Amino acid sequence: MSLDRRKALALGAGTAAAALVTTRGEALASTGRSVPGDDRLARSLPGGFRSHHANVNGTRLHYVAGGKGDPLILVPGWPATWWSYRKVMPALARHYRVIVVDIRGMGGSDKPQGGFDKKTMARDIYELVRKLGYRSVNIAGHDIGAMVAFSFAANHAAATRKVALLDVLHPDEDLYTMPMLQPPGGDINMWWFAFNQVPVLPEQLIAGRARYLIDWHYGIGLVDQSNVADADRAVFAHAYDTRDAVRCGNGWYKAIQQDIEDMKGYSKITAPLLGLASPHAYDWFRWTLPKETTDLRGVVRFEALHWLCDEEPQLVIRSLREFFS
Repeated sequence: MSLDRRKALALGAGTAAAALVTTRGEALASTGRSVPGDDRLARSLPGGFRSHHANVNGTRLHYVAGGKGDPLILVPGWPATWWSYRKVMPALARHYRVIVVDIRGMGGSDKPQGGFDKKTMARDIYELVRKLGYRSVNIAGHDIGAMVAFSFAANHAAATRKVALLDVLHPDEDLYTMPMLQPPGGDINMWWFAFNQVPVLPEQLIAGRARYLIDWHYGIGLVDQSNVADADRAVFAHAYDTRDAVRCGNGWYKAIQQDIEDMKGYSKITAPLLGLASPHAYDWFRWTLPKETTDLRGVVRFEALHWLCDEEPQLVIRSLREFFS
């Protein structure tokens, strides 16, 4: 695995935690500031967005939907929630019915005891799609959400029109070559892949302190720190600030071995596929995706380090519009 690929993996994942919400739909982030609830945030965006819940596949998912047109599912990653798509949702809603889903364990979705492998989470999305009355959808995912989007296309081909992956690919055996330590001046030490395998301790250390974790990871993943404002970080902090949320986020990582085994049994993705990649992930995408899909439509190179929707929203909008049209 190249250093650039390892850095792409590093920027694409970590420990997760979730929300402490009051009966009025507001929350206190770990900084102590008041944070709007999901419905208020959804209504703040142009496009008629509203917050919803649905019981599917043995869990309760939170999602935000707005706009009109063909369905477009957006799946967020760590350490964010549906709100990470806030800069692209209104423009996309002019052309699509945009449905942004908090995966199980994230944000306003339930915090179950298991089911954190990407195949199960893709099944969650599939059952939500059917519950909403759709037979097939376009789907895009970022970070952990990209893993889920890939698994959706791999396991539910008939329900997948097109799929876009933002900056992260599905786990494979290359992850087993990831070093614990880097030489002086080398790439970032991806400590959280091991940390997230540890039982109990992450919950004890992170619960109530998620803002530190969020600021650290956005600190290494943004070219311009102002592209994720303090108010947005507070939203993510309240969504990543309880023991149950840390446990669930760790579950995404504890399931990676199962994801790797599942990947061995997947056929190539037959749906048209587009990659959107940071400089660190670009070569990884170009090298890997031709082996995993029969209809690769290209890889778009961004200048953003990882948070593509935050730093280059117009390029995300244009790329997805051209691809999904």
